[in-house]
Amino acid sequence: MVSKRAIVTDDILQAFGLDFNSEISTFHGGHINDTFLVKTAHRKYMLQRINKFVFKKPEHIMTNILNVTEFLHKKIIDAGGNPEREALTIVRTIDEKTYYIDNDMEYWRCLIFIDGTKAYESASNANMLFEAGFAFGNFQNSLSDYPADTLFEIIKDFHNTPVRYEQLMTAAKEDKAGRLSSVKTEMDFAKAREEDTQLLMKLFSDGKLPNRVTHNDTKMSNILFDENTGKAICTIDLDTVMPGLAAFDFGDSIRAGAATAAEDEVDLSLVNFNLEYFEAYAKGYLKAAGKSLTETEINTLANGAVLITIEVGMRFLADYLNGDVYFKTAYPQHNLDRARNQFKLASEMEKQLETMNEIILSLI
Repeated sequence: MVSKRAIVTDDILQAFGLDFNSEISTFHGGHINDTFLVKTAHRKYMLQRINKFVFKKPEHIMTNILNVTEFLHKKIIDAGGNPEREALTIVRTIDEKTYYIDNDMEYWRCLIFIDGTKAYESASNANMLFEAGFAFGNFQNSLSDYPADTLFEIIKDFHNTPVRYEQLMTAAKEDKAGRLSSVKTEMDFAKAREEDTQLLMKLFSDGKLPNRVTHNDTKMSNILFDENTGKAICTIDLDTVMPGLAAFDFGDSIRAGAATAAEDEVDLSLVNFNLEYFEAYAKGYLKAAGKSLTETEINTLANGAVLITIEVGMRFLADYLNGDVYFKTAYPQHNLDRARNQFKLASEMEKQLETMNEIILSLI
């Protein structure tokens, strides 16, 4: 086994002005970057090796994160808050850069560790969904006047549902893994919703939905909760911050947080939509972000939940047809099970769409 000190070499510590005698441990959380907790005599830091195979241009990521966090810091200071606790803080290198490239051409970054906080993989009660909604809503509200068009697009067409639909159709046409004959039901489900997939992007192209600064990974584990108060205080993991639509950020939180089962649960009878959790999240989100959203954005938040669930299902299905080249799988049918799971969840949301919209309107 390679030691942590063999990975985190002295030149990396020196680059960020950290003590060579620092205590270094692996920090478990996240599935893409390698993260280490560095304890010095005076402070704790998060040191991360950016996965350059997933993120082809780490310098673009760091530019986005720096600009967004500095913008947030100013907002927090103006509100009388603590910017180093309520937002991420980048530690620059000794030559004032936001990242360091080591001898192996690996990209490293350093952040101030926010002590006295905890992240959760999922919610155990509705109040946690309210707090999550408030945190992501506050993130959206605080950045509502940030010029989204100035940010780099980290992953092209990441939440572009019509493009994802076409990618699925291409995967079906090519049938690289010879699996098409086994997914007729799933393909029929997607094809029946071709027109639906165009809703949000059509509104955007028509100028009816604004370009926003979006997080693009709004799951529960990307929020830090204060260990003493239980309040959500900071939104983390900003690697995919880029221009996008508010409905997709809202929707992805619902997809992950208001589902009654994990996204690879194979017993579809267990996969349902928790309307109580939806209402709790929507209440927190709109309390924080409601005044900064347009009427059309508010009216399409529930659609965002349905569409992103369909989108993720289509991505799983396309990867299954392509031979499992993108998502990590634990067994041959894993991506197909995921796709079936997401399509079941989406169908449950569709049944409740009218009620979801009524709940949202009642909270305005």
